[in-house]
Amino acid sequence: MITSGQIKAARALLNMDRKTLAELSGLSLPTIQRMESAEEVVGGNVESLVKVVEVLQNAGIELIGENVLSQGSGRGVRLMQPQTET
Repeated sequence: MITSGQIKAARALLNMDRKTLAELSGLSLPTIQRMESAEEVVGGNVESLVKVVEVLQNAGIELIGENVLSQGSGRGVRLMQPQTET
């Protein structure tokens, strides 16, 4: 599963705009916009999601799932669950 936030964050790390991601993945700009406007997990066509993930990974992005250790050795960012006050 990939979230809309992961796509946006990956693009930000790569300094890549939506149009470039669309071109590199062979998808339309409106498709990328729909993916990024998803509430959380991006739904839709699995082939389209795979294309986006491949482009991001080929550009050096490691998409890390929730509660999964990173296998990469580069710098990165991970969103943590907010701590609740006790």
